[in-house]
Amino acid sequence: MTTLRVGVIGCGAIAVNRHLPEYRDNSRVKLVGVCDAKEARVQDVAKTYGIRAYTRWEDMLLEQELDAVSVCLPNRFHGPVSTAALWAGKHVLCEKPMAVSADEAEAMIAAADEAGRVLMIAHNQRFFPAHIRAKQLLHSGRLGAVLQFRTTFAHGGPEQWSAEGMQSWFFNEQDAFVGALGDLGIHKADLIRWLLEDEVVEVSAMLRTLEKAANVDDNAVCLLGMRSGAVGTLTASWTHRPGEDDTTTLYCEHGILHIDPHAEVPLHVLYEDGTEEKIAIPDEAQAHNSRVVDEFVDAVLSSRSPAISGRDGYASLRVILAAVNASREGRRVTL
Repeated sequence: MTTLRVGVIGCGAIAVNRHLPEYRDNSRVKLVGVCDAKEARVQDVAKTYGIRAYTRWEDMLLEQELDAVSVCLPNRFHGPVSTAALWAGKHVLCEKPMAVSADEAEAMIAAADEAGRVLMIAHNQRFFPAHIRAKQLLHSGRLGAVLQFRTTFAHGGPEQWSAEGMQSWFFNEQDAFVGALGDLGIHKADLIRWLLEDEVVEVSAMLRTLEKAANVDDNAVCLLGMRSGAVGTLTASWTHRPGEDDTTTLYCEHGILHIDPHAEVPLHVLYEDGTEEKIAIPDEAQAHNSRVVDEFVDAVLSSRSPAISGRDGYASLRVILAAVNASREGRRVTL
């Protein structure tokens, strides 16, 4: 296979702003179709890309000219639709969180294994140039082991960019399962696991709905304990105004590493002897491409495991599920 024939299921903001244009711009992809339950919306998108429109994902999966799909639906559909697509012989790139339960995640992984298809979860923060450079610095050993950390992802809420505004599925527990924690916090759970090459083994958390007209959390604060013994905080918020906070600080044996991937100079290192290092990222590395689609396409066409496998996605999802239980039950949860 030299060209991947792809369909996109769901025409919300993440599909329109990320998946569809990134597939279009990849020379090894042929976009075949797009699906959304709202006919007017899917017809508009299909016309833009000159591809076939579907209103039922089940019909799309019957398309023989289709090798792979992106699943860009509300959270509660991620698991069942991805599993059905895998059993239908399609490779799957699924948005995060990959599922709303452990059972669904395990079913996805089993389907991918048994069908011999690639399952990748769209945790894009691993591909940020600043995060890649930060991991290289950690690997160099100059800072020693990470002892403590704090990582935050916060903005004013999905109503600012989602297709339905305040009527978005993001605010509905039935569709979303969790709020800011599943939208933003799971990115940071995945990032910490990847940066530290470590796993979360203990979680305490407080999930609150402080402002939004929603029945999911708009703020979450988690305390994480890692297998290595490192401890830290993970916070997610939909009530951060103005602007956005997408930062991570690592307190290490021999200094402090602060990461702000969207800053002009995204890495700031303060060594224990008082010296400082500020690390810029070349402009060309900041191109507007999440690299998620490119990684998925290359993994499929190269017959290799993707950077964020189903098992990776499940490990990060387990942190979120533990945080929900910890907050609900008022106790520390051990993984």
